[in-house]
Amino acid sequence: MFSLTPVVRVLLIINVLVFFVTNESVIQLFGLHSFLSDKFNPIQLLTHMFLHGGFNHIFSNMIGLIVFGPMLERYWGPKRFTFFYFFTGLGAALLFSGVNYFEMHDVYETVQTYRANPGYESFLSFVDQHAGSYYDGLAPFIEKFRVYPTDSNNIQDSVTIINRIFTNQVDEPMVGASGAIFGVIMGFGLLFPNTQLFLLFPPIPVKAKYLVIFYGALEIYSGVYRAQADNVAHFAHIGGMLFAFILVKYWGSQRKTFY
Repeated sequence: MFSLTPVVRVLLIINVLVFFVTNESVIQLFGLHSFLSDKFNPIQLLTHMFLHGGFNHIFSNMIGLIVFGPMLERYWGPKRFTFFYFFTGLGAALLFSGVNYFEMHDVYETVQTYRANPGYESFLSFVDQHAGSYYDGLAPFIEKFRVYPTDSNNIQDSVTIINRIFTNQVDEPMVGASGAIFGVIMGFGLLFPNTQLFLLFPPIPVKAKYLVIFYGALEIYSGVYRAQADNVAHFAHIGGMLFAFILVKYWGSQRKTFY
């Protein structure tokens, strides 16, 4: 079936064992939080890579690891592959966190502005853009605020609601090995571009380089045009691929010492 190499086997075992002991408290403690969150801890840049949000999440990541990882480990050796895996995973986390900070800092500034000058129209604009799945539950309050926009209780409640929406967003942790796995896929595509891979859906062969191009383009599109209900960390995937590209090209430029 699959011929696992030593580092790939260890990574697989650790991820599976951690999955079975993971609960919401573990995710909140070790998942990667926004730099703007009070729950952020630098160690989360590493620990989030071993947490997963469900069976489908860990299954897809581990399949990617055991399909593409062994060839890279055999090619580079255990030490270089281990460095590559964590380099791309950390790079993915940093890019994701940077984009998240940029996006959430604008939201933070909007919250600060609202706190200084609350009102119905600006409240409605904020919840339209940022409430997401909470919006339907706010409908009764929105109607009450519309009818009594100057009521002090409504104004105070609106500030509380906006604070809660912002806090929920920055306290939402990112978990998963996807950044490193997309790095592994990129590394595979760069080193073995003409290797034929047989897809399940649709059941056709495709060269590794075309698969990497497809994944990269899809993630860039999804990251830029992300739907509000989409909770996939596309920029973590992009980060893993980007840092993999940089490292493989750098190692390739050091041929005299690498090979």
